[in-house]
Amino acid sequence: MTPTLAPITNISQLDPNEHYTYADYLGWKFGELVELIRGKMLRKMSAPTSRHQQCSMNLSGLLHSYLRRKQCRVFAAPFDVRLLRSTGNGDDQIKTVVQPDLCVICDPAKIDQRGCLGAPDWIIEIVSPGTATHDTHTKFDLYAENGVGEYWIVFPGEQTVAVYVLENEQYQPLGDFYEPGLIPSRTLPELQLQWADVFEHVP
Repeated sequence: MTPTLAPITNISQLDPNEHYTYADYLGWKFGELVELIRGKMLRKMSAPTSRHQQCSMNLSGLLHSYLRRKQCRVFAAPFDVRLLRSTGNGDDQIKTVVQPDLCVICDPAKIDQRGCLGAPDWIIEIVSPGTATHDTHTKFDLYAENGVGEYWIVFPGEQTVAVYVLENEQYQPLGDFYEPGLIPSRTLPELQLQWADVFEHVP
């Protein structure tokens, strides 16, 4: 008889040097939010700042309003995105599961009850203290590698949005936007997103 493995109810039961899959991830029963990056478990940082949350609410509201009665949909964290460009799509094959602050998905077939299976069209990460390297390097490379067509990095403290688009499997900058005016989106070219609306009520 095969012994039953004890459930993982505390993050301390995980080995930071071990490689895990989405199948493992589904069995974790603790409250902390974690991501899987190429099989490595990464603990999410402490609760986001009020600046972070205000930017998230602003962008989520603007995108949700624009996308009503359109095919594309916007989702906010916590929302699992399973990236599988270099793996199969079975739970025991998927080694990367991320929770972007916001993502826009235009292919309904990628959306299921567990989140998104495959690369979103557009991901937005909002930088918090302690996440700058993760958002500007680790996830920057990861999202390009997995074919995310557009990536925005929002810096609430500097009130700046860095916009990148994927060309030949590498991100190219469209610009840094740090003053009143339109911020263009290649995914939604008709979207009239104003810098002032992104940072409304952000101290």
